Amino acid sequence: MADSLVEIRWHGRGGQGTVTAAKVFADACLSGGRYTQAFPEYGPERAGAPLKAYNRIGSKQLRLHCPVTKPNIVSVVDATLLDAIDITDGAPDDASFIINTSKEPKEIRAKIKAKSTQKVFTIDATTISVDTIGRVMPNTPMVGALTKVSGLLSLEHVLEDMTKSFGKKFSQKIIDGNIQAVTRGFGEVKEG
Repeated sequence: MADSLVEIRWHGRGGQGTVTAAKVFADACLSGGRYTQAFPEYGPERAGAPLKAYNRIGSKQLRLHCPVTKPNIVSVVDATLLDAIDITDGAPDDASFIINTSKEPKEIRAKIKAKSTQKVFTIDATTISVDTIGRVMPNTPMVGALTKVSGLLSLEHVLEDMTKSFGKKFSQKIIDGNIQAVTRGFGEVKEG
């Protein structure tokens, strides 16, 4: 995926940091020399409401400005959405799915009816966020998992970019927790 256009669709709920995760990932890709887009699609704007966010990452200037309908990667920050929406909608035969859940990839593969050519990854981003940040904020470990699955950036580059970006806004304790969350997300994502 490293040299072509990569489109990512995020599914989450308001208040989980899904839109922020899309922006953090895009910023890291931008500082890595790629062209990027990150934008949300909201329904009712309230905490807990389902939402989508999108990324486009490319090696050439991006001229598309519309929602991602054929995502190469689908990142699901809240697994309860698997019962409410079809996360596989529009995903090509070689798409990858990253789901925040404590379940094994094989179980999620069956639940979403992924094709045999599609890849399914799971990561317990909720537990990681509680362990590292001290509260449920699964978006940060999901950035780590996406970094590994996409292959667009090195973990070191993402951590460096986050440290630089977060250093202007947050205390060192918050930065350290987020760095640990991304690192664990990268290391603990499972493929099945």
